[in-house]
Amino acid sequence: MNILLLGQGGREHALAYKMQQSPLCTKLFTAPGNAGTAQCSMNIAMESDDFEVIKKFCVKEKIDMVVVGPEDPLVKGIYDFFKNDPALKEIMVIGPSQQGALLEGSKAFAKEFMMKYGIPTAAYREFTSENFTQGVGYIKQHEMPVVLKADGLAAGKGVVICQHPIEAIAEFELMVQQQKFGDASKKVVIEEFLSGIELSVFVLTDGINYVTLPEAKDYKRIGEGDTGLNTGGMGAVSPVPFADEVFMQKVKDKVIIPTIEGIKKENIEYKGFVFIGLIKVEDEPYVIEYNCRMGDPETEVVMPRLKNDLMDLFVKTSQQKLNEVTIETDSRHAVTMMAVSDGYPGSYEKGKPISFPSDISGDTIIFQAGTKQEGNNIVTNGGRVLTVTSYGESITGCVAKSKKVLEQIEYEGIYYRRDIGYEFM
Repeated sequence: MNILLLGQGGREHALAYKMQQSPLCTKLFTAPGNAGTAQCSMNIAMESDDFEVIKKFCVKEKIDMVVVGPEDPLVKGIYDFFKNDPALKEIMVIGPSQQGALLEGSKAFAKEFMMKYGIPTAAYREFTSENFTQGVGYIKQHEMPVVLKADGLAAGKGVVICQHPIEAIAEFELMVQQQKFGDASKKVVIEEFLSGIELSVFVLTDGINYVTLPEAKDYKRIGEGDTGLNTGGMGAVSPVPFADEVFMQKVKDKVIIPTIEGIKKENIEYKGFVFIGLIKVEDEPYVIEYNCRMGDPETEVVMPRLKNDLMDLFVKTSQQKLNEVTIETDSRHAVTMMAVSDGYPGSYEKGKPISFPSDISGDTIIFQAGTKQEGNNIVTNGGRVLTVTSYGESITGCVAKSKKVLEQIEYEGIYYRRDIGYEFM
């Protein structure tokens, strides 16, 4: 099969790494890719949301399957674009329809979906400029802290936790009246703050059947001990020690099954990943958010632990035959640690040459994210530069292995958290 993978981050490198291992994979292209995906696929210089350019490429290269890494093309309707075009409709697309992608693309849609199908989540109200005054009144009487979420996509930055009503009202005004997040915050969801420990659960569904992949926990804060600004993710662990059999059965019964049943009842075309962001509150799972694709950096620990042929899973997804699949998981732990650019998540410079170790053990994999090839050099090309994933019999052992490799990687301003998985060690 000829496959096109869309995206350019660490998630895409991990997916490409796994996909190219399959005997079903004849040619693998990544667009636009990074210096890491270039090692296991052929990078193509086109944007992941330029549908017309993608169409021309797919026709020319006789592409059999398109795997969509990031959320933007899905929210913009790439699945529907393919299925409604006579030249493309036979190509398998891994990712939901535009309606399905609303689970990530609209916080309000996701909340309404959860309420309709009895999926546990924080209590909420939604407001726009038209009922702005009511929103202010709602905040004034709301218990603190309170969570404000831009309804649309805001590059992972559209969620603010406020500790005081004055702070919350000021943030609410910035979001709705001054469009702090552009069109994404024309509508704002205000919800109760849930206190607990978070984890991510990944489901692959064909719209009728589903399989559950290894779960993971990521670390968003830039500083050790979970301090400082939020980032796109500084590392992840899998499995998650507190997600035992009893808790995961609750997740299945109260969250996963109602979600898949809801997708069916709403007649939503959905052939792809459902990323369920959960929080464990007194032994009960609550949904914080849905995403319509895999997470990053969670993919960098989930894919190495997945023993199944990923391409076979994708084919079964397209054929609505996931009921024939049993997921096999590596019993070892996996930990990934993200190296970032100096200044991230604020402003940072690009183009810093990266020096990699000449040899690493088979228990460790380097996945590249914000990198590109410049002549003979690989240089930094983003805030999150690369991630080092290691297997081991314990989280502590995995961290030690990844640290050892990170200590041998050099570029100007390299920074990484040394305490990923700290609460489990």
